[in-house]
Amino acid sequence: MSKRWYVVHTYSGYENKVKADLEHRIETMGMQDRIFNIEIPVERVTEIKEGGKRETKDAKIFPGYVLVRMEMDDDAWTCVRNTPGVTGFLGGNGKPAPLSREEYNKMMRKSAKGGTPKRTSVSIEVGTAVKVISGPLADFDGKVSEVNAEAGKVKVTLLIFGRETPVELSFDQITVIG
Repeated sequence: MSKRWYVVHTYSGYENKVKADLEHRIETMGMQDRIFNIEIPVERVTEIKEGGKRETKDAKIFPGYVLVRMEMDDDAWTCVRNTPGVTGFLGGNGKPAPLSREEYNKMMRKSAKGGTPKRTSVSIEVGTAVKVISGPLADFDGKVSEVNAEAGKVKVTLLIFGRETPVELSFDQITVIG
């Protein structure tokens, strides 16, 4: 029998609990020789808070899903399926469908080099009133006209010498005006 990755559907927000419960069940039921790994697909996300403070955390890529590497048989299926919080396996005709290596890599967001991409999320959106807090334009107020989260930059329209002027600034150069 071969070790394959299967997608297990859980209640959203219970992925970590399902992983912990399943690990405990594997140990108590002696299933270590058939159920090998449990993964929750996550990616590192940098959130930029007010004042340009950066906070990095793990965010679930597929909320409500857990990956389980196992040799599928009736006992292993029963062990996983009857874990509290598990609603079923992904697959057709009531049969769990194993993932291909490419599907697994895509779900785990692994590139050919093995790196994991970073994503940036920002609470700043177009139209937000901001104040420049550093650089040559410090103390100017303006409105955000464009947000480039990946580059960590915003385009802000500032009133300079009575004219609206678009200026590109980094997140740490601005603060949101409350």
